[in-house]
Amino acid sequence: MDFLSTRGGVPPTPIDDALVAGLAPDGGLYVPASIPVLDLATPRATLADTATATLAPWFAGSRLEGRLPALCGEAFAFDAPLRPLHGTGDHVLELFHGPTAAFKDYAARFLAGALEALRSPDAPDTTIVVATSGDTGAAVAAAFHRRPGFRVAILYPEGRVSPRQAHGLECWGDNVRAFRVDGSFDDCQHLAKGALSDPALRARVPLGSANSISLGRLLPQSAYYVHAAVAHHARHGTTLNLIVPTGNLGNACAAVLARAMGAPLGEIRLACNANDTLPRFFAGADYAAQPTRATLANAMDVGAPSNFERLRHWHADDAALRAGFVAERVDDATIREAIAAAPARHGIVPCPHTATALSVLDGLRDAGDTRDWAVVATAHPAKFETIVEPLVGHAVPLPPALAACLARPAQGTPLPADHAALAAAL
Repeated sequence: MDFLSTRGGVPPTPIDDALVAGLAPDGGLYVPASIPVLDLATPRATLADTATATLAPWFAGSRLEGRLPALCGEAFAFDAPLRPLHGTGDHVLELFHGPTAAFKDYAARFLAGALEALRSPDAPDTTIVVATSGDTGAAVAAAFHRRPGFRVAILYPEGRVSPRQAHGLECWGDNVRAFRVDGSFDDCQHLAKGALSDPALRARVPLGSANSISLGRLLPQSAYYVHAAVAHHARHGTTLNLIVPTGNLGNACAAVLARAMGAPLGEIRLACNANDTLPRFFAGADYAAQPTRATLANAMDVGAPSNFERLRHWHADDAALRAGFVAERVDDATIREAIAAAPARHGIVPCPHTATALSVLDGLRDAGDTRDWAVVATAHPAKFETIVEPLVGHAVPLPPALAACLARPAQGTPLPADHAALAAAL
């Protein structure tokens, strides 16, 4: 299948080339030329089976077509359970059971396997440049750690991630380097995009991307939404609606893609923190990136969400886009309230990002909404123990994989938010 750029400046591109490139040459994001509609009525036995069926149309004719079951078996080796919460029709989709306790583990592992399979044995090493607001970098590091033919450069905003997140970014060594950028996530994202779109730099250093701008992140993430929605419909006969904690919009775009492919999904509502670029737009204001604000839900601290280009591409105009979504702003005080109330009201201990979605759910239920909703739990609460534990009144046990990360030594390199400095470091 061919893919286009959101900016229209490149010819149709085969999926293998689009995966390797990451960012389109004109600076846009790759999107499918058309979206196949699948028969998704029958649940598959495992998440890996669902992923294979969901991704198969995209990889028809690809060099990866025959390897797809193996790639999905490795990337989706851990479950994404849809669990009931307290309250009629309330569910949580737990996406934090991977090696770095965040939803990004699934797609990062798929992308790493795909790029390794596409790599020529005699090619020079590729440096994967990834900007992270807290969780992406660790997932990419884990996926590419000690993988032959690849290096990883993680760019994260110093002082704007939790201590455990920072440790998870810096604890890998070997072929992975973490850079503490003097700036915001948007500065990190600007650096990454600048490097990927610099032909002179790419001529000296082969580069690739693993941010949510990459098709290798977008396409696999649709699989767990398909899996959850199909299983829910088979069990209850009803359509599942989603509340997605939203920063850079990649995970939400994957849900949109799953729905367009035929998954029985209803409304997709966006839960944002105090970085309210999206709530402003969907409330009727012109789209305008905002300066990034530091919040408790730091992985969503994004003032200029890259994947907004994809949402715009998929709609005829801004009026049609606004008609399809609601984006709600949840400030830090409300996040704290949602975390503290969650054990009694919902039966779970959430991370700050999941708490934004729970707050939106509480508002819907209080207003009388009776539809089936699932909040998307994007990270394990143990990664944010300094925030969560005082609010719930007890320690949050560490998942084993996160405990192993924290047991390793960590080291990062300071970096100014400057393209020349990054180019020199690479």
